[in-house]
Amino acid sequence: MKRKYFSTIALAFATSVIAFAAHAADVKNIVIVHGALADGSGWRQATEILERRGFNVTIVQEPITSLADDVAATNRVLDLQDGPTLLVGHSYGGMVITEAGNSPNVAGLVYVAAFQPDKGESLISLASSKPAGGMNIRETKDGKYLYLDPAAFANDFAADLPKNEAAFLAKSQVFASKEAFSAKVGDPAWKAKKSWAIVATEDRSINPDLERDMAKRAGSTVTEIKASHAVFASQPEKVADVIAKAAEAAGK
Repeated sequence: MKRKYFSTIALAFATSVIAFAAHAADVKNIVIVHGALADGSGWRQATEILERRGFNVTIVQEPITSLADDVAATNRVLDLQDGPTLLVGHSYGGMVITEAGNSPNVAGLVYVAAFQPDKGESLISLASSKPAGGMNIRETKDGKYLYLDPAAFANDFAADLPKNEAAFLAKSQVFASKEAFSAKVGDPAWKAKKSWAIVATEDRSINPDLERDMAKRAGSTVTEIKASHAVFASQPEKVADVIAKAAEAAGK
């Protein structure tokens, strides 16, 4: 009888140890969700830095046709990851990771000059609460999509990048549907998981004070970097540092 009792205790202990080990596993997978009016190519330098540090990095090229479509695109990439994953979002990508971050294999969230919504909030409602500098946003002829005037792109989005790099970002920008910008977020993952936020102090696309307020509300660990909205491209080393430290902390 005693032997059976101790065997049961031993089994329960072993199970709890395995569960704890799984929870505290090293986070080596990083999935990045780019923002609107950009694509994933601008993350190349940060990606290469993280890969040299031993991380497996994947970038979601979401269509920005609707928030639901973009969450689904992110979930498809998350499903391919082997083990716990750190989910990173820039700008509009913060809206996406706030919902996609509820996936069970997501260990933490990093918001990079990003929107960090609460339940029921949309990108438009947040952006209008604390307007940034006037962005020269235009509509496509069908009235369904938005884009940033290429002539104004460098000033509004990437003022601290070399002209040729800013010009390439302007040419490769992904148009955003109005539906994506007006969609309201469901239950935010940051309420249940650790989060980090980078505030771009020279941001002209999202008011830096709005970035600070959203991060404070979420209880995120905040790092401020003197950079434009394109901080991921202009300061890739500093952004990679924050992501790497977040991955380490998320695994504890």
